[in-house]
Amino acid sequence: MKQNAIIWPEEYLPGTTDNYCSNEVIVKGLTTLDIWPLLNDPFQWPNYYANSSDIEFENNGQTEFSGNTRFRFKTFGFPIEAEITEHVPPSAGEPARIAWHGWAEGDADTRLDVIHAWLIEDLSGGRVRILTQESQIGKPALALATQKPNPMINGHQDWLDGLIAAARSKQ
Repeated sequence: MKQNAIIWPEEYLPGTTDNYCSNEVIVKGLTTLDIWPLLNDPFQWPNYYANSSDIEFENNGQTEFSGNTRFRFKTFGFPIEAEITEHVPPSAGEPARIAWHGWAEGDADTRLDVIHAWLIEDLSGGRVRILTQESQIGKPALALATQKPNPMINGHQDWLDGLIAAARSKQ
């Protein structure tokens, strides 16, 4: 069986950046349509992922992502400015995708740039696969990469676990 993959901009290709993490779950009894509304509306994130807060859209009144949406939020102690770089809603037989370029402003020692990407796809047997990966550039990314336990891996696993629990609670 072929599984789909994240589409990376060249400068964020995993293995070439300062930090990279990948988390994935495959669960039975949920679909892409169960997951998408919880991920595509970042105002939902704090309800199931404690490491996100202070979400704002540049275009006030908007509550869901679309192509090129600009937004900001706090996560891992960083205030992040972000812009959607990939937005593919669910459609039959194709994976849903959301990705954003996020950055924390700063000088050469404190600036952080990331691509955070999500892929959600329905699998045979009533299963859904949720893949989230992040590739980071900057000195803060170098520091995150050496921490044990890895805060990015653990934090993103909490995000996935919370997302699954939230989707199940809406069934």
